[in-house]
Amino acid sequence: MPYSAFDRLERCSRYGRRLLAAQPLLAEDVAGTLEQASTREVMQAFLAESPHADETRLHQRLRQLRKRVWLITTARDLAGTADLAEVTAAYSALAEVCITAALDFHHAALAARHGEPRNESGQLQQMVVVGMGKLGGSELNVSSDIDLIYLYPEEGDTDGAKPLSNHEFFVRLGRKLTAALSENTADGYVFRVDLRLRPWGESGPFAMGFAMLEDYLVAQGRPWERYAWIKARPLTGTHHDELMQIVRPFVFRKYLDFDAFSAIRDLHVQIRREVARREMAHNVKLGPGGIREIEFTAQVFQLIRGGQIAALRQRPTLAILAELAKSGLMTTDAQQELSAAYDFLRRLEHRLQYLDDAQTQLLPDDVESQAMLAEAMNFPDYAALVATLDQHRHKVTRHFEQVFAAPQTDQNSHPLTAVCCGTADAATLYALLENAGYADPERVLSILDTLRQHTARLSESTQQRLNMLLPPALEIIGSLSDPLATLERFAALLQAIARRSTYLALLGEYPAALRQLVRLLAASPWAAQMITRQPQLLDELIAPQHLMQLPDWAQLSAQLHAELDARPGDTEAQMDALRRFKQVQTLHLLAQDVAGRLTLEALSDHLSYLAATLLAETLARCWDGLTIRHRDTPHFAIIGYGKLGGKELGYASDLDLVFLYDDGDERAQEIYARLAQRINTWLGTLTSAGMLYETDLRLRPDGASGLLVSSTAAFRDYQLHHAWTWEHQALTRARFVCGDAAIGDTFEALRRDLLCAPRDAAKLRDEVLAMREKMHAGHHNDSALFDLKHDSGGIVDVEFSVQYLLLTHAHAHPELSDNVGNITLLKRVAALGLLPAAIAQPAADAYRELRRLQHQIKLAGAERARVEAESLDGHPAAVRALWQTVFHAPESVISRTSP
Repeated sequence: MPYSAFDRLERCSRYGRRLLAAQPLLAEDVAGTLEQASTREVMQAFLAESPHADETRLHQRLRQLRKRVWLITTARDLAGTADLAEVTAAYSALAEVCITAALDFHHAALAARHGEPRNESGQLQQMVVVGMGKLGGSELNVSSDIDLIYLYPEEGDTDGAKPLSNHEFFVRLGRKLTAALSENTADGYVFRVDLRLRPWGESGPFAMGFAMLEDYLVAQGRPWERYAWIKARPLTGTHHDELMQIVRPFVFRKYLDFDAFSAIRDLHVQIRREVARREMAHNVKLGPGGIREIEFTAQVFQLIRGGQIAALRQRPTLAILAELAKSGLMTTDAQQELSAAYDFLRRLEHRLQYLDDAQTQLLPDDVESQAMLAEAMNFPDYAALVATLDQHRHKVTRHFEQVFAAPQTDQNSHPLTAVCCGTADAATLYALLENAGYADPERVLSILDTLRQHTARLSESTQQRLNMLLPPALEIIGSLSDPLATLERFAALLQAIARRSTYLALLGEYPAALRQLVRLLAASPWAAQMITRQPQLLDELIAPQHLMQLPDWAQLSAQLHAELDARPGDTEAQMDALRRFKQVQTLHLLAQDVAGRLTLEALSDHLSYLAATLLAETLARCWDGLTIRHRDTPHFAIIGYGKLGGKELGYASDLDLVFLYDDGDERAQEIYARLAQRINTWLGTLTSAGMLYETDLRLRPDGASGLLVSSTAAFRDYQLHHAWTWEHQALTRARFVCGDAAIGDTFEALRRDLLCAPRDAAKLRDEVLAMREKMHAGHHNDSALFDLKHDSGGIVDVEFSVQYLLLTHAHAHPELSDNVGNITLLKRVAALGLLPAAIAQPAADAYRELRRLQHQIKLAGAERARVEAESLDGHPAAVRALWQTVFHAPESVISRTSP
C-alpha cells in the first residue's frame, strides 16, 4: 500500500505533492508505518526519541511531528483505510500531545527562573488548558485552528528567588505555549491558536483563575457562550472536576431555558445572513445544510435537555445524535440521515483542506481542484459529487428547520385579541366568546380579569408574551367539551408560571405544545395540579414525537442511574431527581393515555414498571447512604402487594410493600430495619419536587404492630402458622419487585406453596364471605349511584371470586397460582372446567370495563368512582352472576374437579 497510497495522495493534494517532493526522506521514513494509525503513543514516542534541549529544537520537533501525522493520516484516509473517527482522533491527539509537550517544557523553564507557582496553602498549581470547539469534542479538522482557554486553579505566588504572581506566571506560560504552536518558522507551524473564546474575548486576561472564570460565567456569561462551552474539555493540569463543577451549571440548566433556544436560533440567523452577504452558499461548514447546522441541531438539545439527561453532556456530535435517537428526542431516520450527512461533509471538508493544507470549507471553482476533489471522494466527476452533496444538504436543512424554524408569533389579527386586551365593548366581547364556544362569557371575562390583576406587575416583555399566548389558548380551550373548567385550570397554571417568561414564550411560539397542554388540562384536574406544581414538566411538550414514544424501561433505568450517579452523596438532589423522573414519565404516559394510545392494562403495566424502576434505585441509593453496612450488596428484597403486585397501578396509587431479608449476620435485623425506614422516608418525604409515593406497610406479618422487616424464615413461619385467610388472599397479587433476586425466588416459591396448599372449601368460603361483608360495611354507599369498586356487582366482587377460586383449586391446578391478573385467571378457570365459560367471559369483560370506567372517573377528578347504574350495560349483573355461581351454587358447579 505505501507507494500506491502516496500516488493517490499526490493526485488529490497539491500540498502532499510538494511535501513528498521537498522531503523524500520523510516519505521513506513513514512508508513502513502506513498500515497503522497515528496514535497518541506513537506521537509521544517520536518526541521522546530526540529530547528538545532548547526552544528552537522544541519548535522544530513539534512541526516535524505534525508533518508526519499529516502525511500518514492523509494517505490512510485517501486510501480508504482510515475512517472519519480515526482522522479526527489523530489530529485531536496530535494537538493534545503537542500542547502537553510545549507546556511541560515552558513551565519547567519559567519555574527554573521564578520558582513553582503555589496557592496560599503552598500547593503546586498547574495550568489547565481547556480545549474548546472541535478539539474539546475530539473532532479536530486536518487544517483546523485550535480554540483554547488558559486557566489555573488558584491565585498565589511562585516560590523562587524572583517570584511572580500566579497570574503573571501563567500569562507568560500561555504566551510561550501559543508561540510554540502557532509561530510560522522555517518548518511551518503546528496549529493556529485562537484564544477569543475566553471571558471578555480579546480584551480579557490571557490566563485566569477558576474564581474569576466562575464570577464571569455567573454574572456576564452570554447565551452563545453556553453553546461554546458545551464541548469544553480540560486537557492539562489538575482539578478538572472542580472546573467542570463551575462550567456545568452554566451550560446545563436544571430546567428548560427557552431563551437559550431562541438565542441559538438567532445566532444561526446571523450566521446565515453573513453567509448570504459574503456569498458563501458553497461553504460546506457554514452554508445551508452544512456542518454547522448539524452541530447546532445536536447542541440545542444538549442545552435544553442536558440538565436532566446526563448522557447528553457528552461532547462528540455523532455521539449526541445517537443519544438523541436513543432517548426518543429525535427519530431514528433523522439521526441516521444527519449522521450520514455529517460523515460525508466532514470527509469532504478534510479533502478540501488536503488540497493545499489550508483552513477552508469552500468548494473550489477551478476545474483542476474540482477534479482532484471528485477523485478524493471516489466520484467519477465533480457533478456526481455535487449531486450527492446536495442530497445530504437538503436533508440537513429539512431537519434543521424542523428544530429551529421560528413560528408565527404575531397575534394582533386574532379575533380573540380584543377579549384578552379588553379593547371592545361588552356586547362585542360576549359575542366573540359565545362564537368561540363559551356558554358563560361573563365567567370567562372574570377569569381573565383575575389573571390580569395577578400579572399586572410583570415586565413589559412578559406581558407581551402573555398577550401573545392568550388568544390562541382561548380558541383551543373554547373548542372543548368543558371549556370553563379547562380555562380555570389554564389560568391557574399561568399564574404559577407568569414570572418564568420562558414558558410563556414556549407556549406562545409553539402551538403544538399549547394544544397538548390544553388536552392534558382538560382531561384531568389531577394532571393540571401536577403540571401547575411542577411547571418544568412543560419542557416535555416541546417534542411531541418524544412525548408519544412508548417507554423503553431498560434504557430509562440506565438513564436514571447515570443521572443519580452524577450527584454522589447529595441526598436532596437524588431525591429530587427521582421525583422529576417519575413526573416526566407519568406525563408521557398521561399524554399517550389521553390520546387513546394506551389500553388500561398497558398503562398499568407501564406505571408498575415505573414504580419498580424507582424502587430499585431508591433501594440502591439508600443502602449506599447507610453509615453502618456489613456487606457491599444487601441481601434484601422489596415485595409488592395490591395494585403494585398485580400490575394494576393508577396514576395516584400508593404502594403496598413488604421488606424481606435473608442474612445470617447478627446485625442484620437492625441494619435492614434502618434500610427499610430510610427507603420509606425517601419515598414519602415531600420535597420541593413533590412526593415519590405514599406507602402502606401494613401487609407485613402482624400488620402495623409487626417488625418493619422480616427474615425469609420468619415470613415463612408466619404465613404457614399465623396468617389470616385475607393475608393469603393478598398473596395472590404479590410479587418480587426489586433487590436480591435469590430472595425473590424464595418468596415466589413460598407464595406458590401457600396458594397451592389444600384447603377446606366450605371454611374458606365462610371466611372470604365474612371479609367481603366487612369490606362492604366499611364502604357504605347511601347514594343513588353505583360504586364501581365496592358495591355488589363491582370490582371487589370479581377480585374476591377469583381469589376464592384460586385458593380452592390451586392445589390441583398449580397454574392458577401464577400472578397473571384476574382476567387471565378467569379464562383459566373456565378452560379447566371449574367455572362455566358463559359465566367467566362476561365477568372478565365486565371487570375490564369497570376498571376502565373507574380510571376515567378518577382521572376526571372525582373522589369516588360512582355512576348511574343504568349506564353500565349489564356489567354488574355479569359480576353478580359470577358471585352467585362461585359462592352460592351447588358444590358440583365450582368444585367438581377437586379431589
